[in-house]
Amino acid sequence: MGMLVNLIVSLLVGAICGWIAGLIMKSNNGIIINILLGIIGGAVAGALFSLIGISFNGIIGSIICGVVGACLLIAIFRLIRK
Repeated sequence: MGMLVNLIVSLLVGAICGWIAGLIMKSNNGIIINILLGIIGGAVAGALFSLIGISFNGIIGSIICGVVGACLLIAIFRLIRK
C-alpha cells in the first residue's frame, strides 16, 4: 500500500512541476504534454543531480528538481519540434 501512495504522490508532484515549468517557459505544448514532461523531467533531473552529488529531500526539493528537469525537457522538446 505504501508503494502505491508513493507512486501517486510522485505523479502529482511531477504534474505540478510540469505545470510550473510550462508557466516559466511560456510553453504552448498544452497542459497534458507539460504534465508528462514534468513527470519525466523530475526523474531525469533527479538522476542527473545524483550523478553530480546533489540530492533534494522532501516535497519542496522534489518540486525544485522536477521544475528544473521539466524546463530542460521543454527546451529540448522545442528544439526537436523545430
